[in-house]
This record gives sequence, structure tokens and C-alpha cells, in this order.
Amino acid sequence: MDIKPIRSEADYETALRTIDRLWDAAQGSPEADQLDVLVTLVEAYEEKHYPIPPPDPIEAIQHYMESQELSESDLETYLGSRTCVSEILNRERALSLDMIRKLHKGLGIPADILVQPYAARIDEVAD
Repeated sequence: MDIKPIRSEADYETALRTIDRLWDAAQGSPEADQLDVLVTLVEAYEEKHYPIPPPDPIEAIQHYMESQELSESDLETYLGSRTCVSEILNRERALSLDMIRKLHKGLGIPADILVQPYAARIDEVAD
């Protein structure tokens, strides 16, 4: 097993090709061990060179609504009146800290996503 750090894009591409070749390695084999190590190295490289920014809070709420088959009226418990829900989803009103807490506790949407700044059509910025 000749494993080296991934220091360049060429190293990264080589590691990906090797992972593809080893993907079906038998559990407990030297090839499976090599696969585990390479996957760890690739993940570290990708985290450093291709970071994925956190999702936009409103897009995260909309995705959650779609995946859980929720309607806007289902969000009234967490965001307030139907008008307030509509204003939040249309970016005309910022999420408050209380709303973020309720969405996190009630729906399980990660608070660290909901507190991210996002584009809104209002003068105040969602902080």
C-alpha cells in the first residue's frame, strides 16, 4: 500500500481513480484498508479546497417543507400568522431569534443554518 498525502489537483485525481478501482474491495482486505485511508485523505482535501457553504436559511426551510410535505400553514406554529409565514418565505421579513429557536426545536432544522445571513427584500439584514 503506497499512500501519500494529497497535495495537488493531480494527486487528488489519482486518489479518486484509485478509490473508484477499489470501491468493491472485500471487507477486511488490504485493498479495503487502502480504500478507507484514501477516502479519509480525499475528504480532508475536499474540505480544504472545495468547502461547501451553509445553505441559505430560507432555502433550507423551503427544502424542509418540500421533503416533509409541509404547507405554509404548517409553519404558522413556528413563525406566526399566515401573513408572517408568507413574508418570511418571500424574504420580506427577517427570521427572529424566537422563530429560529422554534424552527430548530419543532422541526429539527439546524440552528447554525437558520442563523446564517441571507438576502432579504427588507432594509434590515437577517443577522
